[in-house]
Amino acid sequence: MEAANETKAPNMGLASAIATGVGLIVATSCLLSLGQGSAAIGTTFIISMAIACALNIITALSMAELNALMPNLTGGLAQYTLACMGPFVSVIAMVGGYLVCNTMIASTECAMFGNTLKSVITQVNIPSSAYCIALLVVLIISNLNGVDVFAKIQDIMAYGLIISLTVMGFLGMTKLGSGTPVKQPAVLSSNFTDIASFCGLAFFLFIGCEFVIPISNKVKNARRNIPLGMILSLLIVMGMQVMLVLGFHNYVDWKQLGRSTTPHILYGSLLLGKAGVIWMAIVSIFAVTSTVNTIISSLSYIAKGMAKIKMLPKVFAKSNKKGAPYVSVLTIGGAMIVINATGLSTSSQLSFLILTGCVFWMIAYVISHCNVLILRHRLPKAPRTFKVPGGPVLPLIGMIGTVWMIYNISSNPAERTNIYLLCLIIFAALAVYAVIWIKKVMKRKLFKALPLKEVMAMENELYLTYHDNKSETGRQRKI
Repeated sequence: MEAANETKAPNMGLASAIATGVGLIVATSCLLSLGQGSAAIGTTFIISMAIACALNIITALSMAELNALMPNLTGGLAQYTLACMGPFVSVIAMVGGYLVCNTMIASTECAMFGNTLKSVITQVNIPSSAYCIALLVVLIISNLNGVDVFAKIQDIMAYGLIISLTVMGFLGMTKLGSGTPVKQPAVLSSNFTDIASFCGLAFFLFIGCEFVIPISNKVKNARRNIPLGMILSLLIVMGMQVMLVLGFHNYVDWKQLGRSTTPHILYGSLLLGKAGVIWMAIVSIFAVTSTVNTIISSLSYIAKGMAKIKMLPKVFAKSNKKGAPYVSVLTIGGAMIVINATGLSTSSQLSFLILTGCVFWMIAYVISHCNVLILRHRLPKAPRTFKVPGGPVLPLIGMIGTVWMIYNISSNPAERTNIYLLCLIIFAALAVYAVIWIKKVMKRKLFKALPLKEVMAMENELYLTYHDNKSETGRQRKI
């Protein structure tokens, strides 16, 4: 049954690929970051955004080339890195940069969603965590029903989000709102040092389009739709956010915007009054549903792919009759429920922890560019249905630019130092876990890359069965 589901014909088109990319990129926390960046330097924050968007497009191109060379790998970057740098780097990048980081980010999104609904629906005294848990239960059930249901929900939520933010941004940018426009300078700082210092914050506004990769085997004409879907999702998000920044300038006092914890609700109220508040509350529902839906689905397929290459317990590779990796879905969704139920997602330090997680995410992006260059050197004549243009230039620019973003992860020097310190602590803990897991369970050398053919073969369900039987036979012979 599992094998049959694995070979099911692709049924997601370009629209669904774009929806998946936009769905993760545009989150409620991104709207908060957009407000903070705009309030700090004004409309010149758009320059920071453009730099960050360009670097993310380069990352998308590198991911697309890796997917073209090693198609239909559900573990994505984990498997690419295993074939380039060995299991140690792969474990660090995936467990730290994706599984832990995104589980926390999705939990935060749910918390912000709950807080938004509680502030809008004042007639009933329902705890904000109850809204979060209810949403998570619905999304867990939908993802257990396979990629078809995921795609339908994603298309509705993502395109509802795109249309809503585009309209709200356009109304603000053109001063067509029913509210009273404010008079204030458009530019608060044109100093490039200030613009550069906010590139790290802007980078968070575009992070995550590569989450379409784990479901690439479900996408029709993946050769075209995967890279095109990632790039279009980034450009669509850039366009929406530019209009919102210009709308902020016309309707929201910069200082008031900087103090707000829900800048999108504030903007909606000043733009259209009560109708704007309700509309932006609906936008919050679209944003959190599309983001968390994408994270649960993509992380589950990533975890399944990691289990196939023994980076996680093999139980995570199990699928139900709908083809959904149900153990991964229940584990990841369950972790989010626990985080929200215990109130950990509302911690005052969580935004700091998210920035720390983003550093690991950026490191994973640097690794993806390295993977492209390594595989080009090792396998220059291997067939690729897509290749980053310009030789090694763009991957190198992507690497250097992303490292620069890590340096500018925070405009506050003290906070940046604390982020680096916490990253070192997390890296040390992950390194201990990686060494023990790789030596005791995977029984591999830490930095020895696996042959490309073996990594590709690991995607087959029979690979684990064969190697488990082989190991058991070896143990019996020793006895």
